[in-house]
Amino acid sequence: MRRVDPAPGQESVWDYPRPPALERTSKRIRVVFGGLVIADSSSCWRILETSHPPAYYIPPDDVRLELMEPVAGQTTVCEWKGSAVYWSIRVGDDVSPSAAWSYPSPRPTYAALTGHLSFYAGRVDEAWVDGERVTPQEGDFYGGWITSDVVGPFKGAAGTWGW
Repeated sequence: MRRVDPAPGQESVWDYPRPPALERTSKRIRVVFGGLVIADSSSCWRILETSHPPAYYIPPDDVRLELMEPVAGQTTVCEWKGSAVYWSIRVGDDVSPSAAWSYPSPRPTYAALTGHLSFYAGRVDEAWVDGERVTPQEGDFYGGWITSDVVGPFKGAAGTWGW
């Protein structure tokens, strides 16, 4: 693993803190699946954690919740944020299983995330940050969004679990 030095206007994920920072962002975040805009917001939070591209958390008022289905029995625990629940997207016959997650009762430091949804960019048709199409973080566990203003290397690909 060798840190990529950021160019002007870029951030290195190796400069992000641990425990993760919670930061408000006014960047426009959009999620598309099945030909529909599932989420669209300029009032999101982002989590910045060492070695990970940002994960964006969208307020429930800006998500088409009628297209979201809770996944029964699927939970994970983040040592920092608490217990997450998962959501599938259904648009007609198109389903993306476990495409998003949320924290119904996050730990106090991350209370602002309560009810906000974060989407896996690789489990939707399109994910956008301020008009730039996102590259999904590799692997099937982490949900970071890679854009041109973030450099790695990024945790998630095979061989990176020990970072």
